[in-house]
Amino acid sequence: MTEYFVKGGAFMWPILILFIIGIIISLYKLFALLGTGRNAGQLMSDVKKALATQGVDGALKHVKGTKPVEELVAAGLKNLKYGIENVEKALVNEGSMQVTYLWSGTIWLSTVVALAPMLGFLGTVWGMVGAMDAIAAANDISPSIVAGGISEALLTTAFGLIVAIIIQTFQNVFQSIIDKRQMDMEETSVALVETFVEMQTK
Repeated sequence: MTEYFVKGGAFMWPILILFIIGIIISLYKLFALLGTGRNAGQLMSDVKKALATQGVDGALKHVKGTKPVEELVAAGLKNLKYGIENVEKALVNEGSMQVTYLWSGTIWLSTVVALAPMLGFLGTVWGMVGAMDAIAAANDISPSIVAGGISEALLTTAFGLIVAIIIQTFQNVFQSIIDKRQMDMEETSVALVETFVEMQTK
């Protein structure tokens, strides 16, 4: 692998740097997202029981964490005294903030996915230019003369694409996790509003 890296030429280094940055961000984001999960159904069950027996203050004790669905429920409970309409606005605002938080940092992964292949293709062009220069200098089109430049061109392209594929895979995993968190928040918002409406009609 080291031999191929050296043969790839100077453009392999910026691609490698992008890969290291992408992996560091991906691992950090993966652990961060895995820590945002909470059983939304169980949470709402606990909140409903607390509301019925201890009121809003008691229900707030079940959402002291910083997970997205907990922050959402807490926002709804804190705005209950201002009416259902304000609760709905608070839930929408908090939901938007939490989704933005979940996506934070992933723009850098998109940058890596975009730049790595582009650097690879630039390395390809550079390698082909070198091959053409070698042909012009030798005034001969023999395989041994052009092989070095073509090899460099192909290696940078391959490495750039490999980096993009790996980081894109991480992005797809993050998309799946964030979609799940967003769905939990939407379902919880609906359940929370319905609970408040039932409380007011009793």
